[in-house]
Amino acid sequence: MKTLSINWFTEGLIDFEYKKYILLSYLKEINQKFNTNKLYPGFADLVFHYNNILAFKSKKETIRNNFPSKLSPESFEKLKAIYEKITADDDLMSEIESIIQFSISKMNTTLHEGKEIYDFVETRLSIYPIGLIPIYPAEGYMFILDGQKTETKVYEYRVTIFENTEEKYRGINTQYVQTYHRNFINTPENIKIDLLRNRKELPNPAVYAIETDLTFPLNETLLPVAKRSLVRYLAKSA
Repeated sequence: MKTLSINWFTEGLIDFEYKKYILLSYLKEINQKFNTNKLYPGFADLVFHYNNILAFKSKKETIRNNFPSKLSPESFEKLKAIYEKITADDDLMSEIESIIQFSISKMNTTLHEGKEIYDFVETRLSIYPIGLIPIYPAEGYMFILDGQKTETKVYEYRVTIFENTEEKYRGINTQYVQTYHRNFINTPENIKIDLLRNRKELPNPAVYAIETDLTFPLNETLLPVAKRSLVRYLAKSA
């Protein structure tokens, strides 16, 4: 997948047409993936770059509004400060501003398309516990059952919690365990029993099944959306 550097819009040749070409080429590939319902890693990468360019724009405005003056040479001669308003950007910053405005508009359109796919996939997911759930369901197993109805993929999961001064965030780490062929023997309940018997790492795990009636690309779409959906499900249950 094509990638953009963190500061792609301010480094190298600062030319609107050149940066426009780079961005459109990047977005074209992401849109091609979206057309086959492949959300990741393109969707997450685009969100990062969109937020990054918004942060740059916000910082630029903050600097212009809160520090609009510079010390003139005359202040050294008269021993007093004389400030001149900085009221306009130079040619370089003007070109960057054009790149930023164009990029925000184009990125926003593609983000909207990705969000629609994400929301659709999420509406087709059904999450339910298998058996009794322990008091602290922060770790356990996640079963993925897709629309093909031929396999049950098992992942070990651990929810991580980190916080800053304002908010608490939840993330999730998963590790693939194994795949069971779906039949009258390998029911979700029997798979749980088999895991408890053969895997001693989690003596009292929470187990959740995440099922969909449609088929989506596993690694690029179904698994990432399922992980985030499980995090929200657990947060609501807490």
